[in-house]
Amino acid sequence: MFSFSLDSVLLANFVTLNKNIKEILDIGSGNAVIPMILSTKTNANITGIEIQKESYELGSKSIKYNKLENRINFINDDINEYKKNNSQEMFDVITCNPPYFKVCGTSNLNKNDYKTIARHEVKLNLSDLFKNASYLLKNKGNIAIVHRPERLIEIIEEMKNNKIEPKRIRFIYPGKGKEANILLIEGVKNGNPGLKLLPPLYSHDNNEYTVEIKKYFKGWYDVTKKLFK
Repeated sequence: MFSFSLDSVLLANFVTLNKNIKEILDIGSGNAVIPMILSTKTNANITGIEIQKESYELGSKSIKYNKLENRINFINDDINEYKKNNSQEMFDVITCNPPYFKVCGTSNLNKNDYKTIARHEVKLNLSDLFKNASYLLKNKGNIAIVHRPERLIEIIEEMKNNKIEPKRIRFIYPGKGKEANILLIEGVKNGNPGLKLLPPLYSHDNNEYTVEIKKYFKGWYDVTKKLFK
């Protein structure tokens, strides 16, 4: 299965959190790294939902190992089905590290392969993501996702189509003088117009993580470091 990536760490440190937040949903949690990082940043109740059973089982083990069962409700389900069986406006915040790649007519994919499901929009595309998010978010609740810069226009269009106003964008660059390779974007349900473009973030300098990136790993890594020995 996939190990967690920098994308997940960036998203968990980008999303807006405040003391009034009571309920958080992470869609497509994989091995539950985003819910576990968020548990170090907020006292809110956190729900993670993961469609793939193998990833869900790994995430469940990590949550149990770190004694976070009382903080994180981890569910093995399809977000499209979860929406059908739950009420509107349940969550203050939603996060998601979704599949990045579209499925084209010429794509030759194994639709049951866990890597395909994680990387390609086989089970979840941008349209469905924001439809579900708009349904589950409370009024003025926020959603933050991590994605590829080349899909920015499509992301904004889908947000707008589902009454989510883009509010914050940050581009991540692998180094100075290089093109951005990661996009962080946050929107607010029924929010007022007004978009902030945050300063660029560089992930590497001389083949090492930059000081800002290293700060993101500090603290929560100590909680889970035994898992990586």
